[in-house]
Amino acid sequence: MMSHRYPWGLVLLVCLSFVPEVAMASSPVLSRLIAQTDIQAQKLFDEGMALFNQGTAESYQQAIIKLEAALPLWRKLGDKSEEAKTLVWIGFVYDKLGFKAKALEYYNQALPIYQTLKDLRGIGDTLNNTGLVYRQLGKYPQALKSYQQALEVFKEISDLARQGTTFNNIGLVHQYLSQYSQALENFQKALAIFRELRDHPSEGITLNNIALTYQSLGQYDDAMYYFQAGLVLRSSVSDISGQQKALMNIGSVYTSLGQCNKALYVYQQAIAITQQIGDRLSEGIILGNIGSVYECLGNYSKALDYYQQALPLWRAVGDRFREGIILNNIAVVYGNLGQHRKALDYLEQALTIIKQVGDRLGEGTTLNNIGKIYYALRQYQQAIESYQQSLAIFREIGNREGEGLAISNIGLLLAKQKQPQLAIIFYKQSVNVYETLRGDIKGLSKELQQSYTETVANTYRRLSDLLLEQDRILEAQRVLDLLKVQELDDYLRIVRGNDNTEKGIVKLPPEQKIDAGIESILAKAVNIGQEISQLQERQKLNGQLTPSEQERLAQLWQQQEKIVDNFNQFIESPEVIALINQLKPQTRSADLLNKLDNLNGLPDNLKNLHQNAVLLYPLILEDRLELILTTPDSPPVRRTVKVTKKELNETILAFRKALKTPLEDAKKPAQKLYQWLIQPIENDLKTAQAKTIIYAPDGQLRYIPLAALYDGKQWLIERYRINNITAASLTDFNTKPEPKMQVLAGAFIQGNYKFKLGEQNFNFSGLPFAGKEINQLADNVSATTKFIDKDFNPQIIPQMDSYTIVHWATHAAFVVGTPEQSFVLFGDGSLVTLKDMKKWQFKNLDLIVLSGCETGLGGNFGTGIEILGLGYQLQNAGARAVIASLWSVDDGGTQALMNAFYAALKTGKYSKAEALQQAQVALINSNNSSSEQQRGPSIEVISNGVPGNVVNRLSHPYYWSPFILIGNGL
Repeated sequence: MMSHRYPWGLVLLVCLSFVPEVAMASSPVLSRLIAQTDIQAQKLFDEGMALFNQGTAESYQQAIIKLEAALPLWRKLGDKSEEAKTLVWIGFVYDKLGFKAKALEYYNQALPIYQTLKDLRGIGDTLNNTGLVYRQLGKYPQALKSYQQALEVFKEISDLARQGTTFNNIGLVHQYLSQYSQALENFQKALAIFRELRDHPSEGITLNNIALTYQSLGQYDDAMYYFQAGLVLRSSVSDISGQQKALMNIGSVYTSLGQCNKALYVYQQAIAITQQIGDRLSEGIILGNIGSVYECLGNYSKALDYYQQALPLWRAVGDRFREGIILNNIAVVYGNLGQHRKALDYLEQALTIIKQVGDRLGEGTTLNNIGKIYYALRQYQQAIESYQQSLAIFREIGNREGEGLAISNIGLLLAKQKQPQLAIIFYKQSVNVYETLRGDIKGLSKELQQSYTETVANTYRRLSDLLLEQDRILEAQRVLDLLKVQELDDYLRIVRGNDNTEKGIVKLPPEQKIDAGIESILAKAVNIGQEISQLQERQKLNGQLTPSEQERLAQLWQQQEKIVDNFNQFIESPEVIALINQLKPQTRSADLLNKLDNLNGLPDNLKNLHQNAVLLYPLILEDRLELILTTPDSPPVRRTVKVTKKELNETILAFRKALKTPLEDAKKPAQKLYQWLIQPIENDLKTAQAKTIIYAPDGQLRYIPLAALYDGKQWLIERYRINNITAASLTDFNTKPEPKMQVLAGAFIQGNYKFKLGEQNFNFSGLPFAGKEINQLADNVSATTKFIDKDFNPQIIPQMDSYTIVHWATHAAFVVGTPEQSFVLFGDGSLVTLKDMKKWQFKNLDLIVLSGCETGLGGNFGTGIEILGLGYQLQNAGARAVIASLWSVDDGGTQALMNAFYAALKTGKYSKAEALQQAQVALINSNNSSSEQQRGPSIEVISNGVPGNVVNRLSHPYYWSPFILIGNGL
């Protein structure tokens, strides 16, 4: 379950509408009566415009009165041009007041008049304004159609300025549809036009839109570049208002990057400008932004203070749409503070306003929030009613993200009411929605973006938990695999689905029957909701409904109330109870899970590897650890370990500390973790005659190498090869490497580079042993091309795919929380970031080895997903496997390990996973004098000046265990 808070960072998407031109000249005097009417109409129109320019809700309402009074006079005079212009202005003022349906009504009256007059500019402007309203209502196909019609008109009259504006508007629709490439294409067309016209204000707006698109893509460097370019441009032309908006958006980027203090500083600069120029609308936005920053920081009292400062500003300017947003935000804060009754009061206020302005997406979001509050109050009947209404609206408007969240909330509620089988059905449906979205490369709606990523992964975890409690292990293993994909997507924002993930979770036959009944009820709810919406729209347009329409609306409300009763009656019906009984562990038929044919392929894949490989998926829950083991000859097995998440994480932290301290004994925490992670499945491993463990770690288990667990006599790597993966559904296990090794080796040996990225300062010196490392590599593999220091630069990147192995002995860091700042350092001081790696495409590259410091992890702990993020990114570029380190590694120890690794690999007898195992075992045994105890390739190490004898200390896991292999270990 989640709370939805409307984000403010993207509220500033600049939508360009055409303000109708005001002609103050009166019509020719045909007679005294006509002249008087004409003067009176023009006077009313001018008074309306003067009121509009005052910019308050009250003045807007008075402006409408004046303009509507002028309208019949223009009609009496037969002045179609003035009539159309006044209609457009009335629509424009209604739009400003938030009454979108009324705005459309007047635009739709003006358009045929302009068409009769063959006033192409009037036609285009009206179509553009119509498109803006449709976009604000979330009716994107209609908006796109209006804008495209307007564009054709402006091309016909060769109006470049209006073409540029319309390209911008079309780009905005694509932006809201998360069709980012189309958005950027249209924005770039607009930018070219405005630069040709030297229209600096419009150029600044377009730069802002491009930046916001990159921000939506999570490409914050590009976003900041365009925001800064816009700020410079606006400063150069003394565009104070434009500077203010650029600062606001730069603040939103800092917020997205988690740099809250910088965001607050920039917002304070922006708010000073708003107060200087009297821009109350922007002041309200900034106050809301600051409130959001404080809310994300957990400072709810300050968040509440800023939201409550923003509220009267929205009310003063009459922006009902944003008033509904701010009421929603205030409610969420009260919910977080545990003041649920206050939260409910504000949500009810928000819901009333949101319904009035016709914001169906906002209505669905607010109903979902209301359901959350009722859930917290343990008023489950009211909660399920709100969730169902929310779900029906999301279905009605086609918002799949909202649909997934609402379904997940219903699943949580059913689980709370001790109905796990029903909860599983809803959770499965929710997960399948999310997987479909990933397959469609569909981004998030802005209203749901804040809560989406923190909620979705929880759905997968809860579903896994429930399935495991019901001993439905095969299904749970599938969910765990998709969880890994979802966590990567939450972190990197670029993980897309494939044919495997798009299949989602299979439903068993009893679940399919129950789901069909639920879908039938939901379809009725959607139909009722659509008809209610149509009648509400008609009421807004006409002021009131006919008696028959009022009667029909009352009937629909009654039917909607019965939907919840129908749902409850259905899930409590004898038919559904009988189907649920088929799913319970104690009554489940033996062959029911055999229906999961498309989940049974994993054992066959393991068998085809011919590596005696098993797949291990741990799942960390608050009260226990679940281990799911899949072997080549049997379905997955489940082993439950009674250890709390807190105790497990404390032990992981102690183990990692011991691993990073060569003089400290790491065996005690290593043995404790062995007892939790391996001992429960020891018999299963023996039965499967396992030699390779393919491992997909969960949470903070990603911060430690499985290879370094200790059974009391041996390290785990002495018994098993370890092959880390991101997720089975994203990993190609079967592609074999090219028989002939060709290596591109780069090393940073001499020099020093200091730089700052984000909030972090870096200071890197050359690695003296890196030169020895790649020289030894070249001795081992004759087909090796070396690049040292200045020659080791980004110009070698295009050459990489001509080799089977790329080996870089240099520094790197994968930064927790900000993946786009993660990098590898070249020998000339250049950086290649994770964002750059997105553009790489390889076909022949079998392995990338990053043998420098902390290539798998930066200095701070997160959820652990960043450990596999680099591996995924390089695999996504085409590399079949990656070897990287979990902590800063001793230079001489790394040389020893890599020498042993390549010595084993070049023989052609070992897979990548086997060669790494051989090298690690060689270091473990490096201080054993007995030749019988030596296993694996011999090693040669020269001390690098670290106190003590390096050779004698290489058996400590600090030296041999930090390197993990991610991906295809063949």
